[in-house]
Amino acid sequence: MQAVPRHLFVDTALANQAYEDTSLPIGLQQTISKPSVVARMIELMRGGRGDAMLPRVLEIGTGCGYQAAVLAHIARLVISVERLKPLHDKARELLAPWRMGNVRLVYGDGMLGHPPNAPYDGIISAAGGDAIPPAWLEQLAVGGRLVAPVARGGGQVLVLVERNERGFVRSEHEAVHFVPLKSGTT
Repeated sequence: MQAVPRHLFVDTALANQAYEDTSLPIGLQQTISKPSVVARMIELMRGGRGDAMLPRVLEIGTGCGYQAAVLAHIARLVISVERLKPLHDKARELLAPWRMGNVRLVYGDGMLGHPPNAPYDGIISAAGGDAIPPAWLEQLAVGGRLVAPVARGGGQVLVLVERNERGFVRSEHEAVHFVPLKSGTT
């Protein structure tokens, strides 16, 4: 996370708040996640794999591109899907100067994942729904880990799903607050 200057991914009027542990608006009623939550989700997804690069990671909800830039430092290939065309375009613009050849931005419905590059060793979602979409589970590699906010008791919790040879193991973690997971594109 230290390698990615967060202030470059927020509106210039909010740049002085970029390093506070808070989410900030990025337009279209979306937010850039709190740094501590980004770190925690990546930690859960990595699952004690040390410094080893993950072969393939799928990010749902590119937003401004900040988390994709962070993921580029821990994965050989990052596929990041965004359903809102203006945010997809903004992330492309913000990431262009970095020349991150291992990050591929996709404009599409994140609830469908991205089958062409599956299976993924890690899947991370920046939007929360009532349940984890079946497509994500199908696209998770054996040995892979998926982290997503899921509705629970009027709020949301981070859910970790680990896939092994016998199926899926699910665990719930701390409470979080993310924008709603929606299908379709706009």
